[in-house]
Amino acid sequence: MRLEYVQIIGIGSGILTSVSMLPQLIKTFKEKKAGEISLLMILVLITGVVGWIWYGILRNDFPIILTNCISFLLNAILLFFRIRYADKKILGPEAKKTTH
Repeated sequence: MRLEYVQIIGIGSGILTSVSMLPQLIKTFKEKKAGEISLLMILVLITGVVGWIWYGILRNDFPIILTNCISFLLNAILLFFRIRYADKKILGPEAKKTTH
């Protein structure tokens, strides 16, 4: 009984932590802008998440594996958006001028 209770706390807390990046992901997708998001922060975070997944596998700990796989997926998508939308900035009137 205690193990189930501990796993429920672990899975619930891990899911909340994992989906904490979801609002930023949705905002970035809607606005198609990601220049303000730190590339280094995302890379460090993904590296840490991979470490947690590896740790969970070594310990055969399903809550750690599951929640960090969710986190990895969301952060990998955010990294993709960060790279894809990094150059999207609000353009001023001078940006409309073209040189030939």
